[in-house]
Amino acid sequence: MAQRRSPAPVPAARAVIVHDIHHARAAACAAETLGVKLTLRSAPGAAGYAGAGWFAALVAALRAEFPRVEIAASLDCGDAAGDAMTGLACGLTLIRFSGRGRARARLAALAEAYGAALDGDRRPALDLDGAADAEAACRRWLAPRPGKMPPKDLKPARNSV
Repeated sequence: MAQRRSPAPVPAARAVIVHDIHHARAAACAAETLGVKLTLRSAPGAAGYAGAGWFAALVAALRAEFPRVEIAASLDCGDAAGDAMTGLACGLTLIRFSGRGRARARLAALAEAYGAALDGDRRPALDLDGAADAEAACRRWLAPRPGKMPPKDLKPARNSV
C-alpha cells in the first residue's frame, strides 16, 4: 500500500531542464539570486537512462545546498509507466508521463496515493543542454518580466507531455 505524502508542489512559473548537477546548481543559484521559486525538469526520458534514484539524489543534494530556494522537481519518464512508478517510490512528487489511456489514468491514481501528481505543464522550459553559461541563461529565463515573452536568445525545449 502506498504511503500518503503531502500534496505535490505546484510548478513555478518557469521550468529549467537540467542534464547534470552543474546545471541544477546553476538554476538554483540563479533562483536564489532572484528570490524566485524553481521548477527543475529532468531531460526528456531521463528516467530511462539516468534513473529515478539519480534524479531524486540530485534534487535532495540541491535542496540541502540551497535551503532558501523553493524547488519543485519533475522527472521525465516518457511513456514508461514502470519508470514513473520507480520515481514515485523514490519520493519524487512530480512525474512527466506521456503515456495515454488506461496507463495514464492508473498512474495518476497511484501518484495521488503517493501525494504526488503527473506534471502536465505544457509551458516552454529552458533546456540547458549546450548552454555556454548556464547560470546566466537561468537568470535571464527566471527573471520576473510581467507581460513579456521570454528572451529570443534562449532555447525553449519541446514539451514531452
